[in-house]
Parts: sequence; structure tokens; C-alpha cells
Amino acid sequence: MADDPKDAVFDVLVIGGGGSGLAAAIEAREAGASVTLLEKNPRLGGSTAWSIGSISATQTPHQRAQGIEDNPQQHWEDMPKFAGGMDRPDNDALRKILCDEVPAAFQWLLDSGVRFMGPMPEPPHRLPRMHNVLPNSRSYIYHLEKRARRDGVDIRCNTRVIELVTEKGRVIGARVERDGQTQLFRGINGVILAAGDFTNSPELKARFMGPREAKVEAINMTATGDGQKMAEALGATVLNGDLALGPELRFIPPQKETLVRRLPPWRALAVFMQWSMGHLPPAILRPFLMQFLTTALAPSLSLFEAGAVLVNQNGQAVHDEPKKLAYALADELGNRGWIIFGQEIAQRFSAWPDFISTAPGVAYAYLADYARNRKDIYARADSIKALASHLKMREPLLQEALGHQAMTGPYIALGPVRSVFVHNEGGLKVDTSHRVLDAHEQPIDGLYAVGSTGQGGLLLKGHGHHIAWAFVSGRRAGKLVAAARPGTRRASNPPQE
Repeated sequence: MADDPKDAVFDVLVIGGGGSGLAAAIEAREAGASVTLLEKNPRLGGSTAWSIGSISATQTPHQRAQGIEDNPQQHWEDMPKFAGGMDRPDNDALRKILCDEVPAAFQWLLDSGVRFMGPMPEPPHRLPRMHNVLPNSRSYIYHLEKRARRDGVDIRCNTRVIELVTEKGRVIGARVERDGQTQLFRGINGVILAAGDFTNSPELKARFMGPREAKVEAINMTATGDGQKMAEALGATVLNGDLALGPELRFIPPQKETLVRRLPPWRALAVFMQWSMGHLPPAILRPFLMQFLTTALAPSLSLFEAGAVLVNQNGQAVHDEPKKLAYALADELGNRGWIIFGQEIAQRFSAWPDFISTAPGVAYAYLADYARNRKDIYARADSIKALASHLKMREPLLQEALGHQAMTGPYIALGPVRSVFVHNEGGLKVDTSHRVLDAHEQPIDGLYAVGSTGQGGLLLKGHGHHIAWAFVSGRRAGKLVAAARPGTRRASNPPQE
């Protein structure tokens, strides 16, 4: 099929503008290919921008500065310990690639301007490997977008991919929709799917997980499994579609973003923050850290084990064992709940070892931190009647919900909380070159997948492994696809943004 003059023709077509997509686009462009990156949302970011932002790696400058002698082989040996009890195989070959190449990916991020604090310990890692991004996870997108645009990557936001297009059994591009118009974008060397997971696809969640899971919201509301759906239409297979982080309860984020989330991800600011972590006293650092910890993290389940009660928006108790309360809340109208407890629990969760929430390796947030930083989700009343009035709940239902607990006032309510999936593991089956495989283990010619879309059965439990895979797989695929055909050609259509 000859090129239509309306077609946009590039060497490499990347679908998805999160961390893995940007990594793929940058590496393909720096290898000499013409590259376009298509993102359906108004701005880049994907689930990378929603994450806490930690990345686990060995042989980093941060480890060396602390005198930590570590290596990829030890990382490879430790990762399966996080998946203990999971009755399914890991993808050892992809795990080897991840552990071997994340040190270079970490340095690549540093070279791009991203800064980190750490490393932090996280057993069962035998050594500290978790590095937390500064000042927040948007730093990844800020610096990589700058690098991509500087390199000449053609970035087009508000551009939704409708379907993958094949010719003589090979994926040659994608049909997209933008401003009510459709257009074919061709990728001569190949198409890289970097469209994230399907935590907000009721259809895929119902098929792989079940009807209750299909009701649960996602942290990233635009993670609708576009890459998985389009690849499945060509015969691809999804692995581990039933595995997910969650559902879990999460505090709703504040309507106005906190100072930490508003901080610009400038390199100078990140360097200052990195210095501060090692030099400023905790009393000065703690108020800053608490703005992060009280934003939208998970409440500790030990609250419910201690006797706190979860109620719905009417004040009626939501019943289940603590680990399953997120499922129960998803069944409630509106998927919104409040955690209510009395004076005894309030005193207990005001100091170590009982905390309201935590970011592993960073700090712990107690009740006073929420009272100070999240006035929008903190309520206190001397009586159940006053609390019901403040929360606009039905007093008889709230009295009944709390009546079985030996609580005394004043009463505290934290909420709303909602039931969410943070991410899921349902990625396409890929080979070690990130080529998407069909049901017969044969590559679908011209089609590649990275990040969560191309997880390939890799088990990524433990903080910092999903982001590590995003950058490792994206970088590798970008280089491989750029080299998939000899020679390069310029884009037929100039960049539009």
C-alpha cells in the first residue's frame, strides 16, 4: 500500500506518553530514527506521574556514597522473595534484563536531570536499593519531555489511537483521531505500545479479575488498557491479568494540590532537597514530608484491627475483614467511606509504632499530621450526633455502626476514602526483544510493547520495580526498533506541537 499524502510517516511510532513511552522515544531518536509519540491525554505523564516515584536499582552513585557494595545478580536473586506465596512462574529472563540494566537506566535518569534521595532499606532486599525521586514523580516527565523535545521527538497530545493497522501481516502504523479528524500514522521500523495498564477498564477487569474488581476505580483514571485491547485484536496474549496492587483504600487527594505536588521539578530545587535530606535536622524536614505523606496514601489497616469502623456516606457500617474492606466499599454507592474511631484509638495512633499512613523508607504520618495537613478530610466531634450532623450522615445508622465498639468521645472521622487499584500486572506476552508474541509464541511483526503494557509475565512486587521496568524496557525497545531496519528517513509531516 503506497503512502497517502495525508499519512504521517516516521521510522518509529510510540503510543503512550508516560515514563516508558518517553524512554523509548528518546532512545530511538538518539539512535538516528525519526520518532513520533502519541498521547491521548492533554499532557504527558501516564501512571508514572501518579506514582510515589521510587525506583529500585543497584550500583548507583547513592549506594557508593554510603559504601554499599551491591550488584545486579543479588538484585535478581532478591526480587522473587517479594512474590512469596504467589502460585505462578516469574519471567526469569525479563527479570535478568531488568536487574542488569537498571543501573544504566538510573544513571541515564541522572544525566537527564532527575534527582533522588536514598537508597532506603526495604526487606527482603538484602541491601538498601530503593531511591525516591525529588521533589515528586512529575520530575521524571518534566526532564524527559525536555530531553525528548530537544532531541526532536515529534510529540502529539490529545491524539487518541483508534486501532493498529496491518499490511501483509505486519503492523505498519496506527489510525488516530484528533480534533474530530482521523489520520494514519506510519511507523516504518515498528510500533511501540507504551499505553500503561488496565486498572480503569471495567471490561478487562471483569474478564481477568471478576465482577467485584470491575467496580473498583483506578488511581490513574485514563489507564484503560488501550494497548492490551489493540494487541489482543491481532492475536496477542495478556499474562497475569488477574494480578493487581489492590484494591486498597486510599484517602481522596486534596482539591488544591499540596506544596510538595506544586513544587516545580527544577534540577536546582531537587539538588537542594537532596542536600537537605542529609543535612537538615528532622524537626525542619518533617513538616515538609508530612505534606507528601498525607496527600493520597493508604490508611493503615491496623486502624481497623484496633477497632476503627468504616462507614458509607449514609453512616452505615461497611463490614468485612480489614484486608477485604476495599472490596466491600466498592460495592457501596459512590465508593466513598469514612474511618471513624474514638479517643482511645486517637491517642494510640498519635505516636510510634501506630501510624495512619507511611511512604516506605521516608517517614510515618500520625493523627496530628492529618489534623494539621488535611483539614478537608479530618473531622472531630464530642458526640456521635454532632459527628453525624457535620458529615451529613443519618444519626441512627451512625449510632448503630459505632454502638458495637467500646468508643468514647471525642470522635474522629477521616475521609472520604475510596477503593482503588494502584496498578495491575496484566501485560502482553513479549520476548526478550520486547516484541509482542501471539498465542503460538510467534512475534507479531512490527509490534513491540514496554512498561506495564509489555510486562510479559514479569512479577514486579516491591517498591520501585514497576518504574524500573518502565525505563529499562522503554530504553531497550527504542534502541531495538530504531535498528530494526537499515537507514532512517525524515518524518513526512513536521512536528505540530
